[in-house]
Amino acid sequence: MKRLLLILLCTAASLRGFGQAQPAPNQIYSFTLQDAVNYAYEHRDSVINAALDVKSADYKVKETIGQGFPQIDGTASIQDYLKIPTTLLPGEVFGAPAGTFIPVKFGVKYSSNLGVTASQLLFDPSYIVGLQGRKTYKELYNRAYNRSKIEMNVAVTKAYYQLLVSQEQIKLLDANIAQLKQQMDQTVAQNKQGFVEKIDVDRITVQYNNLVTTRENTVRLLALSYQVLKFQIGMPIEYTLTVKNGLQDVKLDEGVAEIVTDTAAYKNRAEYGLLETNLQLNRFDLKRTRAQFLPTLTANAAYTYSYQNNSFGDLYSSSFPSSYIGVTLKVPIFSGFQRVNRVKQSQITVQKAENSLVQAKNGFNLQAERAKTTYFNGLQTLNNQKRSQELAREVLRVSKIKYQQGVGSSIEVTQAQTELEKADNEYIKGLYDALVSKVDLDRAYGRIQ
Repeated sequence: MKRLLLILLCTAASLRGFGQAQPAPNQIYSFTLQDAVNYAYEHRDSVINAALDVKSADYKVKETIGQGFPQIDGTASIQDYLKIPTTLLPGEVFGAPAGTFIPVKFGVKYSSNLGVTASQLLFDPSYIVGLQGRKTYKELYNRAYNRSKIEMNVAVTKAYYQLLVSQEQIKLLDANIAQLKQQMDQTVAQNKQGFVEKIDVDRITVQYNNLVTTRENTVRLLALSYQVLKFQIGMPIEYTLTVKNGLQDVKLDEGVAEIVTDTAAYKNRAEYGLLETNLQLNRFDLKRTRAQFLPTLTANAAYTYSYQNNSFGDLYSSSFPSSYIGVTLKVPIFSGFQRVNRVKQSQITVQKAENSLVQAKNGFNLQAERAKTTYFNGLQTLNNQKRSQELAREVLRVSKIKYQQGVGSSIEVTQAQTELEKADNEYIKGLYDALVSKVDLDRAYGRIQ
């Protein structure tokens, strides 16, 4: 007994150790933008589910095709008549007085049937239309899958650009902190020598501390941006991810000339193709509904073994087979105007899809024009912010020289430093807006596939 108890305890301990979830090993990835997009295609649930919808559509098409194959079913039944049904027969049949009835039981206590039935569709216009539309049906889900990939590409690209912008912001902050630290050290030294007042030291110290705090906040936001990117591509949060690309790899003005001359942006949009395919399916559905007015022809056959006996043990000792073959022609005559109303409903559905397609064409063209305007405005703003940044840096340099030569004040230097920080912030904002507007422009013109 003790030995058995020891074995049970060891087994339970082993199972408990096996059942405990082991922490996933930390994996390190270094991705370019395209690497991140490709990873998202393989791991993000929305794209994976869209791919599964494509497979499901393929099975749906096979299911539709299968309706034209022979349909074969097997049947088996057994009955135990606890009380055999009684039938009343006229008494005069058996020599009894007229008007009387004699109860007679027909049948046996046990009966069983084993059979096979088969049918084959010979002619059905609805089935023919279904076969004609199977390619369009699959195309609908393929286009939906492509749209999911485009949406994921856009989301990942924006998240990736946010990382690059945050890294650039930290570089600017590091440069400003370095030069401000040097200036602060010089001011402290000059204060000790009696050349500047204590308020000058306090003023630059406050500015330095604010800049350091801003950098710390930006570093935390950068870490959060990495988490956002990992979420967008479907990567576990505990994994380590770094980016390979830099802002120098992004060509903001690439393909601008092609975009300006493209006047039919809607044709390249995956959403427009999806609406076109949906319209085609609605037309097939209308055609299928109209086909319900035509007759259908089906061949059928059956073969059955019947068994009957009052003794269950001898039930299957003898059989009574039966079989038949036949053809069924079904001709629609009148259905209370149901088919007519179904056709009218399908016609309205087609009209609505056509209206949506026209409106979508105008909407996509408007989106392209808006995206183009936003993009060009963003580029102009970014270039202006670059010039403002350079001017602010030059003003600060001159202000520091004047202050060192005794012809300027510390307030002038502080104000110049503040203007440079403001110019840097505006540049970072303009940079991010320009990058995002480029992504929106590429999507609006169908350049992301």
